[in-house]
Amino acid sequence: MRHVIVVDLGYGDCGKGTVVDHLCATRDVHTVVRFNGGAQAAHTVELADGRKHTFAQFGSGTFRPGVRTHLSRFVVVDPLALAAEADHLIGLGVHDVWQRLTVDRAALLSTPYHREANRAREIARGADRHGSCGMGVGETMAYALSRPDDAPRVGDCRTPAVLRAKLRRLRAALGVGGPPVDACVEAYTAFAATVSIVDGLRIEGPCVFEGAQGVLLDEWHGFHPYTTWSTTTFANAETLLAGAPAYRLGVLRTFTTRHGAGPLVTEDPALPVTDPNNPTNPWQGAFRVGHFDAVAHRYALDVCGGVDGLALTHLDTAEHTPQLRMCTGYDGTVPTRGVTGDLDRQERLTRALLASRPRLTTVHDWTSAVEEQLATPVVLQSRGPRSQDKTSTDSALAPATQLTC
Repeated sequence: MRHVIVVDLGYGDCGKGTVVDHLCATRDVHTVVRFNGGAQAAHTVELADGRKHTFAQFGSGTFRPGVRTHLSRFVVVDPLALAAEADHLIGLGVHDVWQRLTVDRAALLSTPYHREANRAREIARGADRHGSCGMGVGETMAYALSRPDDAPRVGDCRTPAVLRAKLRRLRAALGVGGPPVDACVEAYTAFAATVSIVDGLRIEGPCVFEGAQGVLLDEWHGFHPYTTWSTTTFANAETLLAGAPAYRLGVLRTFTTRHGAGPLVTEDPALPVTDPNNPTNPWQGAFRVGHFDAVAHRYALDVCGGVDGLALTHLDTAEHTPQLRMCTGYDGTVPTRGVTGDLDRQERLTRALLASRPRLTTVHDWTSAVEEQLATPVVLQSRGPRSQDKTSTDSALAPATQLTC
């Protein structure tokens, strides 16, 4: 078997979900493994028959019969949001969605109390908001770091007395309202009775590891403080694989986007480009669009250790938008990798990037230009949201049944 790790090399929203769905439609995939993030993910997949779903916690291959989802210990699990997502998938005809799900007992549990605290904190920032998704993922991580023994985990849903005590301490520590603790305990106990809670990842066939958000938002390598509380590189997936080989696939759009505040050096409000799947919302803020930023994406490749190949999405947009150009350099600071964990250094880099300006060039052949600027082959091209809108290089992403490790 051979596995594929799918990582976004931008600020998120590059089309990871459509790429994962395509891999599951064209390869022998047993399980989609989520290896970071939580319910704030929004990976929209559209099928040829018109069915459409925005995947948050279930793997983006769930439309494909038999493809399973595993939520690893690195995922922040929100059972209430997961139930709502399952209801939508069942309504679209995926009736066995719960039966195809496994959840690591060590995964952190995100609750309405985390969400309340997250939103209150973001509102208090006023004009200095960080662009949180408002789903409580960062608050869940912060609480677990400060009080690791008190942090509720998925495995606690099997023991109501332990869970109740943890939720009471959590609610008191955060100083928030929200639903009664007993109501949450009842809901989470039902969740534990519905899903298969497991100890670790058991690999039983070829897997696609689906990342959330993007490398430029990484908790250590992103442009602090406009980052996520999550490792968005290949690191978590490779830890789960424990040395097993995997194809490292980086995903990029032909234009660079950012949802919310923070540096976007190539931003150009005049570009006639929209994305109906990423509207402005009260928590992240505006969905911003810029020219393809080869400088930022080279930085992403550097900090994540490179990729085997690139999936380039939205080629149809680029080919029909002559105003769209490519940034090959900055007038100002160029991002470079620092010491992992040096957030002061990352914050200084952020301030410098906010003052940088792009050097833009016209592109005639997008695939060739991206390959040249990033010194990496484009092995999958996408000209639309559906699997049939994608073409891949067979030698790089051959059907899994033809590959051995």
